[in-house]
Amino acid sequence: MNAPLLIDAHHHLWDLSQRPQPWLDDPAVASIRRTFTPEDLRSTATHPVAGRRLHGTVVVQCIAEVAETEDLLALAEREPLIQAVVGWADLTSPAVGDVLDKLLAGPGGRQLRSLRHLVQGETDPNWLQRPDVERGLGAARDRGLRYDVLVRDHQLDQAIRLAERFPDLPQVLDHAGKPDIARQDIAGWERRLRQLAGHPHVVCKVSGLITEADHSRWTTADIRPVWDVLVSAFGPERLMFGSDWPVANLAGGWNRWAATVDELLTGWSDGDVHALLAGTATAFYGLGPAAASDATTRATT
Repeated sequence: MNAPLLIDAHHHLWDLSQRPQPWLDDPAVASIRRTFTPEDLRSTATHPVAGRRLHGTVVVQCIAEVAETEDLLALAEREPLIQAVVGWADLTSPAVGDVLDKLLAGPGGRQLRSLRHLVQGETDPNWLQRPDVERGLGAARDRGLRYDVLVRDHQLDQAIRLAERFPDLPQVLDHAGKPDIARQDIAGWERRLRQLAGHPHVVCKVSGLITEADHSRWTTADIRPVWDVLVSAFGPERLMFGSDWPVANLAGGWNRWAATVDELLTGWSDGDVHALLAGTATAFYGLGPAAASDATTRATT
C-alpha cells in the first residue's frame, strides 16, 4: 500500500530576481520580502500531520499578471512536488478564452487547474456578478477549470451568489473566507459560511487562519471555534488542508500550523483525516496519478 499522503492545497512561491511582487513593499510583510523556492518549502515543511509528511502541493498565484502564471506553470512542469497550479487571467477581458487556451497549450499547461482573482481587494460589492466577470468565469468552466474564491468575511454574499449562478463551476473557498479570528468576531462569517456550504459544488480550504488571528499570540484555542464551524458546515469530505506558506511565516510558519492541525484532528477517523489531508484536494484539483492511486487504494480498503 502506498504511504498516506499529505497535500498542501494552498501555498505560494516567488522569485524576486525574476518577477517583482509589489504587495511585498508593505512594511507589515517585510519578513517575507525575499525569494521562496520549492526547495525552501521542501526543507521547511517537516512536521507530520497525522503521521503524514508532505507529498504534493498546489501553488497559487499572488499577482494579477498572466506572466506570473506562466512562470508557475513552467516551474510545475519541472518540479515534481507541485501537482497543480491556480493561476490568474483577466476575467473581464473579451479575450480571456484565448488567453486560457494559450496557457493550457503552453509549458506546464496541463497543470493549470483553477483560476483566482484577489476579489478581497475589489471595492465593488458585486464584482463576482459583473457581466464581464461572469463571461470570463464561463470561459474557465468551459475549459474544465475550477475557481478559487478569495473573499473576506464581509464579501461572502458574493461567493454565495456565485455558487447560485454557477452550479456547474467547481469552486473552493480560500482561507475559509477569512473570518476575523483576531477580534473573535465570527458570528456574521458563520451565518454566511453555512449558507455557502449549502451548495454541494463548493468546497473549502482550511488555510490562512493563523494570519487572521493575532500573529504573535494566537493559540489552538483561538482557531478551534472556526475549525468546528468548518467541520460542521462542510464536513471533512469537503475540506482541504492548506498552509498559505510563506505568508504563514508572518504568524508562526508551516510547521506550527501543521502541528495545530495535527492537534485539531485528534479523535478523527482515518477516512475523515484522509479526506482533509489529501482526498478532497485530489478530487477537486484532479491531482497526479500518485495521489489518485492513493485515494483509490484508501477508498477500497
